[in-house]
Amino acid sequence: MTEAAHSLAPKATELLRLHLAPEILQVINVWDAVTAKVVADVPGTKALATASHSIAASRGYDDGENIPVDDMIAAVGLIAAATSLPVTADLESGYGNPGETVRKAIGVGIVGANIEDQMRPLADAVDQMRAATLAAEAEGIDFVLNARTDAFLKAGSRDPAAVRAEAIERGRAFLDVGATTVFVPGLLDEATVAALVEGIGWNKVSVINVPGSLAPAKLQELGVARISYGPWTQRVALTALAEAAAELLAGGALPDGTRPLN
Repeated sequence: MTEAAHSLAPKATELLRLHLAPEILQVINVWDAVTAKVVADVPGTKALATASHSIAASRGYDDGENIPVDDMIAAVGLIAAATSLPVTADLESGYGNPGETVRKAIGVGIVGANIEDQMRPLADAVDQMRAATLAAEAEGIDFVLNARTDAFLKAGSRDPAAVRAEAIERGRAFLDVGATTVFVPGLLDEATVAALVEGIGWNKVSVINVPGSLAPAKLQELGVARISYGPWTQRVALTALAEAAAELLAGGALPDGTRPLN
């Protein structure tokens, strides 16, 4: 274990504990140092997650690995340095080399990651996840891999039962090569979430909450391990900014209750 990894080990172990605990883990997605500090100071925050979409957007890039990998690593490193809490990073599909990308992320203070399968052939997707877990093992920390399957995001007009079965098959395969949890993004109804938990495992499914999603209490009841919010937290902030700008340009004032959080 490197000196840097040794110093991260307690954070990594704590992030793993939070994923394995019976209480559902909510991670609020951040995209820079100041958002990390603000969210970390909110009572109840136990860990932070970065949002690759939001980081890319804040730097002028479209989502989907258009931001150079070294820029992404630098960005998540600034976030990790801004808080004493464990930070898990959205590393898209690993930028062509999931193992090396995870190694670089650990080097800047990250103790967990999302890696997307992008619906590659299953064997290739499993190799991605295996590379990520092997890289983390080589660093000697309890790294949390939240292995993502895009089965629902790329479902198109396919039969929902077939999509669900494929998500379960992929999730099980990712767990078999060391993933901690399986991230299944999409607007999922109660029956779908219940089926995913039954097929993948209790406290092994991770979801994103978007407008219209199930409430955290219901997701915990169904056996979900983790909730994140992806780019929606940035959209909340940008909506507030756009509304404030419109009010100011119309001759109004800054919103009451605005706090100097920066």
